[in-house]
Amino acid sequence: MRTDFNLQEMNKDELTALSKRISKALDEYDTRKKAEARAATEALAKELGYSLSDLIASSGSKVSKGAPKYAHPENPEQTWTGRGRKPKWVTAHISSGGELDDLAIAS
Repeated sequence: MRTDFNLQEMNKDELTALSKRISKALDEYDTRKKAEARAATEALAKELGYSLSDLIASSGSKVSKGAPKYAHPENPEQTWTGRGRKPKWVTAHISSGGELDDLAIAS
């Protein structure tokens, strides 16, 4: 269905209403296409002898947090692996003149 609009002749309220209709239509389109894709995927999985949940559950990769490399000097239960953002206690230690190696866990 195609309707020609002369956007230059529309006022702000009309343009806003049109924008809302377009957003709603796009959302409905996406919902419909996702449902179609899911149905097709489920059919293919079933044809191959699997359920979709079997395939999805087994495909996720497990991310290891890693072993802690650094510990809080006063509270050894607070640890950091050395990956990601530095905890506040690490940045506080470094900004007060300490070294990161001071916090290393002895192996």
